[in-house]
Amino acid sequence: MPLRLLVVTAALALAACAAEKKDTYVERPVEALYNTAMDDMVNENYSQAAKEFDEVDRQHPYSIWATKAQLMAAYALYQASNYDESILAIDRFIQLHPGHPDIAYAYYMKALDYYVQITDVGRDQRITEDALKTLQEVVRRFPETRYARDARLKIDLTRDHLAGKEMEIGRFYEVHKEYLAAINRFRNVVDNYQTTTHVPEALHRLIECYLALGLNDEAKRTAAVLGYNYPGSEWYRDSYALVTNSRDLPPDLRATKGWFTQVVDSIF
Repeated sequence: MPLRLLVVTAALALAACAAEKKDTYVERPVEALYNTAMDDMVNENYSQAAKEFDEVDRQHPYSIWATKAQLMAAYALYQASNYDESILAIDRFIQLHPGHPDIAYAYYMKALDYYVQITDVGRDQRITEDALKTLQEVVRRFPETRYARDARLKIDLTRDHLAGKEMEIGRFYEVHKEYLAAINRFRNVVDNYQTTTHVPEALHRLIECYLALGLNDEAKRTAAVLGYNYPGSEWYRDSYALVTNSRDLPPDLRATKGWFTQVVDSIF
């Protein structure tokens, strides 16, 4: 046999042996597998830890360690920033173990997978909407847990983020003089995100749009709401200037109530 052919044959044989060795199933005690995975977690080798936890579930599917490993694998994937894989792992855990003592934590972790992916308001907000839905689900399903308490705080921040996106789009429309489209966005903030920090500006932008369209009565009504609810804000001062053509608030109208308070009763 020619020397070149011998070399090629030997190389193929070695490759086959290596592949066979790689694919060889080596069963290990469940405690050893789980402890190895936990060691990887401590050492922040999260991707490897996830693989080790999956191996626990694969080799010992009927052990009590398998259920724990499923949830820990999801957590390891979360720590490794593999959020989509983590969500899939959590969904599988929830489907298999709906009555598990840690089910509230599973739902909460899924919410975190979405929450940490919330991007700036200049980008698509689908992830933010998913975060809001899953956070609300935690509160609805497990209202008395510590996870629900934290979820409520994150819901407020998430809603503020979504309102910020609406404001950005509304400003874009307003700058391009598409006032009706802008009004729809600003009204959405006022009607559906009332507890966010964007409401005073949304009211002021509505006043700008109404005045641009010649809807002076609507502008005054909106200014009344802004003055009554946010009398100390800069948006209140700017709205006063728009409606009265004066930037100086009269001394008797700088009190706690807004300067439009006197007309609120006649409007509502």
